[in-house]
Amino acid sequence: MANKGKQDSTARTSAPAKGAAPAKKRRPSPAVYRRRRQVVFGALLLVIALVIGGVVALTGALAGNPEPQAVSTPDASTAPTQGSGPTGTAAASPSPTPVCDFNLMTVAAKTDKPAYGPEEKPLLTMTITNGGTAPCEVNVGTSQMEYLLMSGSDRIFSSKDCQTGGEDLIKTIQPGKSETANFPWQRNRTLEGCASISATPGAGGAYYSFEARLGNKASPKVAFQLS
Repeated sequence: MANKGKQDSTARTSAPAKGAAPAKKRRPSPAVYRRRRQVVFGALLLVIALVIGGVVALTGALAGNPEPQAVSTPDASTAPTQGSGPTGTAAASPSPTPVCDFNLMTVAAKTDKPAYGPEEKPLLTMTITNGGTAPCEVNVGTSQMEYLLMSGSDRIFSSKDCQTGGEDLIKTIQPGKSETANFPWQRNRTLEGCASISATPGAGGAYYSFEARLGNKASPKVAFQLS
């Protein structure tokens, strides 16, 4: 019995007393505290960066600033060439100044009537026309003019035969314009060098042709009749 009471006393002594304070927990190490501070500091920096980025984006949107565009250096194929206008189109080149073309100068012949009576004298007219697009300076003086009359193959009259001291007369003929010169024929006959001749052109309905010449240009022949 004595032993049993002793054992009970021993067992009660080893059990924790009711209301006793719990055992203290182990504190984290300094390395754990450093890692926690680093995580908190990193999260704080991220929040600050997000706030600053949002403020900058909001400021740019309110100011209406366009998004930045990529800048490229033009190569030889896209570089503007000399003479290009501000829009990249080629500037209109000035029109070339028209040049006189003497090949477009024409000479025409006409008479004031198709037929003449015995006492009428034909009026021979030479017309020089500029058919080009530029003004032309033309020598329309007597040194260049010739009024030539033929009857078939017979040379009847030339204003050059008895002409003395032919003169030059330079005139500017505008495009599409003409110069006109008249010569009253006396119904006489001439020879080259103004040699003497007593014959006169025939009458009685004979036909003659008139050709006007200016330098190396000649008109088409015009026919008329003498009575």
